[in-house]
Amino acid sequence: MKGYRHGVILEVIEQESISSQEQLRQRLHDRHIDVTQATLSRDLKELGLVKRAADGAYQRPGVQFSERPDALPALQRRVVEFLTRADRVDQLVVLRTDAGQAQMLALAIDRAPVAEVVGTIAGDDTILVICRDNVQAAAFLARLQAWRATGAARQEVS
Repeated sequence: MKGYRHGVILEVIEQESISSQEQLRQRLHDRHIDVTQATLSRDLKELGLVKRAADGAYQRPGVQFSERPDALPALQRRVVEFLTRADRVDQLVVLRTDAGQAQMLALAIDRAPVAEVVGTIAGDDTILVICRDNVQAAAFLARLQAWRATGAARQEVS
C-alpha cells in the first residue's frame, strides 16, 4: 500500500501545483486513499520532496519546473503587464520592467514553450534573454512586441 501511495503522490504533484499537505491529503482522498497528516508528512520525507522557490509547490529534488498547458497564455499576460522596453543585441534580448517585476516575467519565459529561448537571467528590473542565434532573437523580440501591441489594444477597448 505504501508503494502505491507514494506512486499516487508523485503522480499528483506532477499533474498540478500542490503547495500544502492538506491540499495533497485531499487529492489523495479524492483517489480513495485516506492518510493521516503524520503519515503524509513521513511519505513526503521518504520521497525526498521539496518545495519550489517560485510557487511553494512540491516537486522531486533536482527536477525542473515542468511546462504547464497554460504557460504560454500566462507569459503573454505577464508581457502585457510587466514589460516596459525590449532591445536586441545579436542573440541577446534585454527586457526592462518596473522595479521588482523582472523575476516574475523571467520565470514565465522559462516555463513557457518558447523555442527561440535558451534561458534567462533576471535582476530586479532587467532580464537578459539568451536566444539560440540572431534570427531567433529577432523572432522572439517580434513575438513580444506583438503581444504587447495586442494587449495594449485590448486594454484600450476595456
